[in-house]
Amino acid sequence: MTETNLLPTGTVTILCAGDATPAVFATPGEALETLNGGPAALHTGEALVRDDGTPTGPAVRRCEQLRELAGDGRTLVSASAAAALTGVTLHDLGVHRLPDLTAPERIFQLGGTPAPLRSLDAIPNNLPVQLTGFVGRETEAGEVRGRLAGGRLVTLAGPGGSGKTRLAAQVAAAAAGRWPDGVWWVELDAVSGRAEVAEQVAATLGVPVEPHAGAARTVATELRDRRVLLCLDNCEHVLDGVADLAVELLRSCPEVAVLTTSREPLDVPGETVWRVPPLAVEEAVALFVERAGAVRPLFTLDTSSAVAVRSVCTRLDGIPLAVELAAAWLGTLTPHQIDAGLDDRFALLTRGPRGVPARQQTLAASIAWSHDQLDDEDRTVFRRLSVFAGGFTLDAAGGPAVLPALGRLVDKSLVLAENGRYRLLETLREYAAARLAEAGEADAVRDRHLDHFLALAEAAEPDLDRDKDAWRARVEPERDNFRAALEWGLAKEDPTRGRRLAAAVAWLWNLRGRGHEGLAYLKRAVARCPDERSPLQARLLTGMGLVADTTAPFDVEAARLGLEIATELGEAGLRARCLSLTALGHLYTDFDAAWDLALEAEKVAEAAEDGFARDSALLLRGIVLHARDRHDEADLLLAEAAEGLLRRGDRGLASTVLSARSASAVASADLPRARELAEHAVEVAAPLGDFHRVNTTLCRLAIVHCLAGDVDAGFRVMEPFLRLLETAGDVFVPGMAGVMGELHRRRGEWDEAARWFEREAIPGTYLASQGLAERGAVLRAQGRTDEAAEVLATAVDLTRRWGLRSALADALDQQGYLAGPEQAAELHHEALTLRVDHGLRLGVLGSLDALTALFARTGREADAARVFVSASRIRAELGFPRRREEQRELDALGLTTDEAPMSLDDVVAFVRRTRGARGRPSSGWGSLTPTEREVVKLAAEGCTNPEIGARLFMSRGTVKTHLAHVYAKLGIANRTELATAAAAHLG
Repeated sequence: MTETNLLPTGTVTILCAGDATPAVFATPGEALETLNGGPAALHTGEALVRDDGTPTGPAVRRCEQLRELAGDGRTLVSASAAAALTGVTLHDLGVHRLPDLTAPERIFQLGGTPAPLRSLDAIPNNLPVQLTGFVGRETEAGEVRGRLAGGRLVTLAGPGGSGKTRLAAQVAAAAAGRWPDGVWWVELDAVSGRAEVAEQVAATLGVPVEPHAGAARTVATELRDRRVLLCLDNCEHVLDGVADLAVELLRSCPEVAVLTTSREPLDVPGETVWRVPPLAVEEAVALFVERAGAVRPLFTLDTSSAVAVRSVCTRLDGIPLAVELAAAWLGTLTPHQIDAGLDDRFALLTRGPRGVPARQQTLAASIAWSHDQLDDEDRTVFRRLSVFAGGFTLDAAGGPAVLPALGRLVDKSLVLAENGRYRLLETLREYAAARLAEAGEADAVRDRHLDHFLALAEAAEPDLDRDKDAWRARVEPERDNFRAALEWGLAKEDPTRGRRLAAAVAWLWNLRGRGHEGLAYLKRAVARCPDERSPLQARLLTGMGLVADTTAPFDVEAARLGLEIATELGEAGLRARCLSLTALGHLYTDFDAAWDLALEAEKVAEAAEDGFARDSALLLRGIVLHARDRHDEADLLLAEAAEGLLRRGDRGLASTVLSARSASAVASADLPRARELAEHAVEVAAPLGDFHRVNTTLCRLAIVHCLAGDVDAGFRVMEPFLRLLETAGDVFVPGMAGVMGELHRRRGEWDEAARWFEREAIPGTYLASQGLAERGAVLRAQGRTDEAAEVLATAVDLTRRWGLRSALADALDQQGYLAGPEQAAELHHEALTLRVDHGLRLGVLGSLDALTALFARTGREADAARVFVSASRIRAELGFPRRREEQRELDALGLTTDEAPMSLDDVVAFVRRTRGARGRPSSGWGSLTPTEREVVKLAAEGCTNPEIGARLFMSRGTVKTHLAHVYAKLGIANRTELATAAAAHLG
């Protein structure tokens, strides 16, 4: 559970009844009124409350432990709760220790016949009294108890401050009932000699032995027939003596179990080693808050401080000692100041409590205790490992030559071994780095680190063109090491190795929302040699182009410079890639230029046999056709591109291809194919773990669900994406805002829909028109017609300028809803024509609904009914239901007919025939649309096609199409005839 806020309750009564969640009451009397039988416990104290209202903290844990003692069905009451109860019968059961090992508690029984409690005091023990509560670790404690039940020697191993001692004590207390002859705790901190271990154990047990004369055998003889748990704490400095005793006990005492804590295992037969992990972040936060209460009683973890406390706990690796030392500063510093102070954690974390061993009083002392016991070889390896960030392999560490030392460091809990990789906790790494600097070895070791990861990156590069999955498997685990190597390499006087590394791992920053970080490295690499005209500089500039694709609408400058250098040097492969990237940049601002550049890139790539550049160019040409709603042509190119991209594991671009093809299937109203392609896109992108690519595919899948009528499924798909968006920052995910806007629109959440649609438009690009028609529709639904008209006018202008037929049709339809009957007919029929001419079958359904409403309001109810009934059946067959508000508006018209529903083609033909019979003629000046009349007027004034396009915000191709329609309707062959006819007709 994520604990964003932890608020104090003041003094309250906690009730733990049966298996129910603990409840909070103002008084014990109120709590008693809710009892329904079964085991229960009452305790009064101060609790904390989570966001969801559940109580937590030491008082709650104490009440839960009381309930466990009440397992026979009675109700137990703590002394603090009993003091406030009157008029009830309480039986004093005496003072008892609970499994949390804090101070003993006087316990009362409510009513009934008093009976002895099976508390910890019922078992002989000397378990230490704990002055603070035990927080978290429930899973770990259960696992250790399981290990102890299945084996007689368990060692809890971990670095200093990891909480080994406290965990062992809690496990021993919770499991004490299994050892009726006693649970005995032996602290070995002050023991120094091998033979003294058994003597210390004997002294704890009260067994007389002769000094240095077979103490282990004497202890074993004493315990041979007894069921005992022996806990040996802090064994790392006397491992031989502990091992001697453990082996003797295992051989001679079948009912004795041994639980040890140590920074390294005993390494004896029969030993089970359980590595104590760091605290989970939420448990570390809970520990911080609880310890903070000791120095700042009114401390509250609110939304602001929660961020700082989580950062503190994360940076301290969840090491309990470090977290407690940090919390101790709350009497002086704020959580944010503590977080900032961790930049020098060993100077900050020096305020440990008195009365504990010196090595536990500061973080540095705790680590130094382990470090000082290493031999010279192990110290050398330990400090040199500090250059690795995020883990390392044996090969990176030095191979077989360092394996013995590495093994010993793992044993001593200074290095973690995880599935073939190794790492140091960040706190240990900083300590080791300080030792590396003291030894004067930092520069040389960092140079070796840079050399290793440069060699790894350049050796992996061929896989970029053959098998990107294999490339990712090699380089992704080393992301943090590449960062460290880049920082070092780019800062050196000779930055060549750093620049080579930046070029070799450029593709790495396309993944996991790291585009801005990657761009920063690549810009630094270019800036170190700004005037260089080399293949390396071209590669770096190409890398910048590749990474920029995931951060924002494309900046073409880096690709342009890379293209210049690649052309100058005759680097065909790089030239093809830079041409594709330059085309990508123009994709947002000039479709024609993007098409021409992509076509050139395709030719150069084929000559250079660069499959990636060729498929990228095919993809770009397909996207241009897709944007222009030439979907059949686009799909041919996209399918060809997908084949090569999928074969090489180019998952990012392949998922883009599949998403585009899914969008085309939606436009043609092929829902099964749209869903299949969207799901395939998600499947292809998922292994990338990449914010940009993965979430682009999720947007596509979400909109397919939405258009199919399953809005809840769409929101479920987007939910993880939105959570990531809160922390990922400025990451460019085209279409995301439009998807969220449509989801909210389908729910009738107009304000939220409008907010998202407003974010969809990106000024200065063809994306400036995105979401405008939808935003206009939302404003219209809210009754804000003037605002809607203004937004829709802009939408029509921009979509005409860019030749975006589908978006233009959407905007025209929305304008039609705001217009009078005659103008509305013109607008709706123009939208219908655009959709029919470009195979936009789903859009055609929207046109039919618009015309249904128009027919109904102009007295043509019979025609409206025929269109409505036919369109409704078609929607049901295709699986695309109307939006709720649209369905309600049409249902309210009460349209019915005895006529059989028509097919989609037939109903389109029907509405076009009815328009011809009752409206504008098919030829002559009266047949011209308002837009065609504007084109004629400008042409007659002598404007060229580009000038007409600029005046009317449409492309040259659109102007040409309008003129062709005009010539056909008027029976005119050329501009000269048109100018003459226009002068006569228009005066």
